[in-house]
Amino acid sequence: MSIEVRSISKTFGSFTALHDICLTVPNGELVALLGPSGCGKTTLLRIIAGLEQPDPGSGQILFHDEDVVDRSVGERQVGFVFQHYALFRHMTVFDNVAFGLQVKPRRERRSKGEIRDRVMELLRLIQLESQASRFPSQLSGGQRQRVALARALATEPKVLLLDEPFGALDAKVRMELRRWLRRLHDEIHVTSVFVTHDQEEALEVADQVVVMNQGRVEQVGTPTEVYDHPANPFVYSFLGNVNLFHGRIDVGHAHFDSIRVDLPPVRPALDRTVVGYVRPHDIEVSRTCSSDEEIEAVVSHIHGAGGMPRLELERLDNHERVEAELTRDRFRELALQVGERVFIRPKSMRVFVEGQPLDYQI
Repeated sequence: MSIEVRSISKTFGSFTALHDICLTVPNGELVALLGPSGCGKTTLLRIIAGLEQPDPGSGQILFHDEDVVDRSVGERQVGFVFQHYALFRHMTVFDNVAFGLQVKPRRERRSKGEIRDRVMELLRLIQLESQASRFPSQLSGGQRQRVALARALATEPKVLLLDEPFGALDAKVRMELRRWLRRLHDEIHVTSVFVTHDQEEALEVADQVVVMNQGRVEQVGTPTEVYDHPANPFVYSFLGNVNLFHGRIDVGHAHFDSIRVDLPPVRPALDRTVVGYVRPHDIEVSRTCSSDEEIEAVVSHIHGAGGMPRLELERLDNHERVEAELTRDRFRELALQVGERVFIRPKSMRVFVEGQPLDYQI
C-alpha cells in the first residue's frame, strides 16, 4: 500500500503547522519523519492516520491512488502505535493484542480459534509468547512497546504508523528495539511511517528519511543521501555535530582564513559569504604544522571514553570552538593533554553559499 500526500496544509488558529506538504511513501517501505520538536511531523502522521483533518481544500491523502482524506480512521485500515504504549492495564498481554479483532462487527469477526491463532502468531513474532497471560504492569518498557506493536498489527492494517515509538525508553532498550523493528519490517513488509527526533534512529532504521523543519519538508532521501549530500545547512546541522568555517568567495576560490578551496569554473558572483561545514570526524589533528592551510588551536577539553574519543579545541586566530573526533589508535598515538597546542585541517568540507550548496567537497 503506497501513501501519497499532496499539498497538505494544517493551521491551528494563527499557527501554521504544515505548509503545502507533498510526500510519497512507496509500497512496503519504512519511512522516518525526522525533525526537531514542533516541526509538524506528528501532525502529518495524525493526518495520514485520520486522527487529524487537514485544512479544508488543502490537498489529498492517497492510499494506493485512492483519496482517503474524507474517510474515518477505521475506514483507512491503519495501525497506530503511540509513544506511551496505551495498553489496557486490566487486560492480559493476550487480550490486549486480541482486542482489535474481538471488537470487529460480527460479520467481519473471526472465530475464537482463529483469533487465538492470530494472537499467538503475533506473540511469537514479537518474542513474547511466554508472556501471554501477564499484565502490562508485569512487563518491561521494551516488552510493553512490542505488545503495542503487535496489537496494531493484529487487524492486518494496510499501513502502520508509529509516533516516537521508542521515545519513552532508555538508550540501550531503544537501540535493541529499533534493530528489532527493522528485522520485523523486513519480515512483514507493511508500509510503515514512524516519527522520531532521534537522528541516529532514523538513519539506522529507515529506508527513506524525510527531514522536516517549521512545517516544511527540507529533504527526502535514503539515509546515505541525506547524511552525505544534505540539501541545505539545516539538514547538515540537524543530522549530527558540525563545525562551521566562515569565509568569502574570491576569483575561482573560497577562502576560509588560511584554507583555500578551488571552485569549479561556473560559480556565483564574487564577494559573497560562504560557509564550510565539516563533521568532527573529518577534522585532522596533528602536533606539527605541515602546510600553510593548517590552523593552530589549543586543546580545551578531552572526552576520551567511547569508540570515538572527542576533542574540544579553540582556534587561536579567531577563538572559535572546533570539535574533532579521532580513532582510538590516533588518540593514543597523539596522547594529547588539555592546554596543548595542535594544528587542525578539514579533510572534507561541504560548502554552502548563502544557504545553497556548491556541490563541492575538498
